[in-house]
Amino acid sequence: MVITKTPYRVSFFGGGTDFPLWFRENGGSVISTAINQFCYVSVRRKPPFFPHKHRFVYSEMEDVNELKDIKHPAIKGVLQWLQWEEGLEIHHDGDLPARSGLGSSSAFTVGLLNAMYQLMGRATTLQQLAKDAIQVEQEVIGEVVGSQDQIAVACGGFNRIDFLPEGGWVVKPVSVSSTRLQQLQDHLLLYFTGFSRFASQIEASKLVNFSSRKQELQRMMQMVTDAERLLIDESRDLHEFGSMLQEAWEYKKSLSTGVTTTAIDDIYNRAIAAGSIGGKILGAGGGGFMLFFVSPENQPAVRKALNGFIEVPFQFEQEGSRVVLG
Repeated sequence: MVITKTPYRVSFFGGGTDFPLWFRENGGSVISTAINQFCYVSVRRKPPFFPHKHRFVYSEMEDVNELKDIKHPAIKGVLQWLQWEEGLEIHHDGDLPARSGLGSSSAFTVGLLNAMYQLMGRATTLQQLAKDAIQVEQEVIGEVVGSQDQIAVACGGFNRIDFLPEGGWVVKPVSVSSTRLQQLQDHLLLYFTGFSRFASQIEASKLVNFSSRKQELQRMMQMVTDAERLLIDESRDLHEFGSMLQEAWEYKKSLSTGVTTTAIDDIYNRAIAAGSIGGKILGAGGGGFMLFFVSPENQPAVRKALNGFIEVPFQFEQEGSRVVLG
């Protein structure tokens, strides 16, 4: 048996510019971090004594004989891409709900690929895991997804990721001191809205609007450099980071009507009224998790205002996807 542990991620700035439709013409940049909430995937060769060749256990359970009959898109895509033929058993456990804006789908794809490579005795690198996951999600499954999540969860760390017009990317850890990074951590609150969504549907609506939102996307990409400079320069007030999140949220909402809802706006406005400087919905939008930048002295008031919603404590995570058994 092989078990992998892959972190989820929080993306701060530049989301949207990681889509090939955008960065192959304009380049792209994001700042994101892995967090200490994880996706666990276990795989083993299934003994040939059972009525079905394969068993997959996640929020559902599938017993199938043929790969074409698999319902889970990532499992089906990965196994077809690998041309896997032997009986297989896969189990998935996640610390956080799926379809919630924290890169959970990519964490599963990366974790499954990592586990399968270990089971096959095939050496790989974190960069290759990310590259393979992007290919599976975008080309094999045909999901409308960007390219940042696969890299963030595979590599781990607090990084700037630049996407190149020729199709590659560069991962660069943000050169920020541990003290400054902890200060940022101390200002962040993560809340679950209570509902999930299918990201690909929202992302598809954004892509339709890319040509008419070029100015907004250029500014969102520039904010990556602005945020990096702010974090590195410790003479600057960290509260600017919260104000930038507020600005990024406004730009993000302009990309598609599916990004926000009345319920999301209500949560956001409650947090702002209670003292949050800024925040945003994570991932595609439409539901999932919201991130708020709040001074420590104002956090009790924000927690009171958001009473009834689930807060998820988290820390930045340096490690990416790894094999923990096998």
